[in-house]
Amino acid sequence: MTGGRDAIPEGAGSGTSADAGQVAAPAPVVKCLVWDLDDTVWDGVVLENDDPEPFPAVLKTLRALDERGILHAAASRGEYAITSRHLDERGLEEWFCDVQVGWGSKSAAVRRIAEGLNIGIDTVAFIDNDPVERAEVASVLPMVRCYAAGQAGSLPDLPEFQPEFVTEEAGRRRHLYRTERRRQVAEEEFGDDRQGFLASLDLVMTVRDATGDDLVRASELTVRTHQLNTSGLTYDAAELRELAASPSHRVQVAALRDRFGDYGIIGLAVTELTPDESVLRLMLMSCRVASRGAGTVLLGHLVRESLAGGRRPVAHFVPTEANRNMLVTLRFAGYVPVPGTEDPLVLAFGPDRPAPAKQGHVRVVTGTD
Repeated sequence: MTGGRDAIPEGAGSGTSADAGQVAAPAPVVKCLVWDLDDTVWDGVVLENDDPEPFPAVLKTLRALDERGILHAAASRGEYAITSRHLDERGLEEWFCDVQVGWGSKSAAVRRIAEGLNIGIDTVAFIDNDPVERAEVASVLPMVRCYAAGQAGSLPDLPEFQPEFVTEEAGRRRHLYRTERRRQVAEEEFGDDRQGFLASLDLVMTVRDATGDDLVRASELTVRTHQLNTSGLTYDAAELRELAASPSHRVQVAALRDRFGDYGIIGLAVTELTPDESVLRLMLMSCRVASRGAGTVLLGHLVRESLAGGRRPVAHFVPTEANRNMLVTLRFAGYVPVPGTEDPLVLAFGPDRPAPAKQGHVRVVTGTD
């Protein structure tokens, strides 16, 4: 079997529908592969005084998928302390963004991993040597694609493990998520004092015109980012390069860092410039930094920049199933719907509205600073 679902017909895990003559949309590319450990990652069961070796095919797959920006996590049975020590001793701990070890159901562990990584459950895959465990996950989480342990070496060849974009940013994704786990631990120490936690991060956002090296990552963001997204427009790198070279357009990227490390490029703005208006055709912000208020920070910067240049800020908004929060962000920033516009909804900055205040917990610098 080469598809991604046990106990169902060949191909059913690749987007075909059970209804005759109907073809469902292809399942999204896998963002995280959740591994069972005993008899799946290594050859044996970790017990006191046992030292099973990892399978060579697993090591190759761990590296291959990591280079594509696909995350790894673990959901296994056993004692956490013993398993964690073995992962560390075998040099495997660094590959995993989350490790769930205990005696509860695997489906519950998989769900916790997806929630912790803030990714859709339909972008998670699961691999286990035990068909009963795979069946349990498939029953509770039918959108999770399941694989037998014997398929570990062939997973990189399957289409669901081949993202459209393989960028330098993708190769760093594991480190970005592991750093985020350290932030989460620090946040727990602040309890309900959210503002105190945000202030402690020493956040710095850099907003600059996109360079040629940024365009593949910027294009990737237009495909991957859905919630904080004004229009849902997608651009490939060539289209963004053309817009960046146009005197009537501007393509800007936003990067973020804090005391824990670098988030990388997390925002994009595509603006059309007229003599009187600065028209935001697309603004998006990665969901990874939504809780940092980064979308509001970038939008506020763009508004202040437009006003300083003598142009009225305007934005085009196209509603989707996921981007309602983006409309709320626009309204709070001072954008007001223009009567008679629907597709897209045109919003313009209120003529009597003062420029939005800078957010105190994030320092914004431009590429020229």
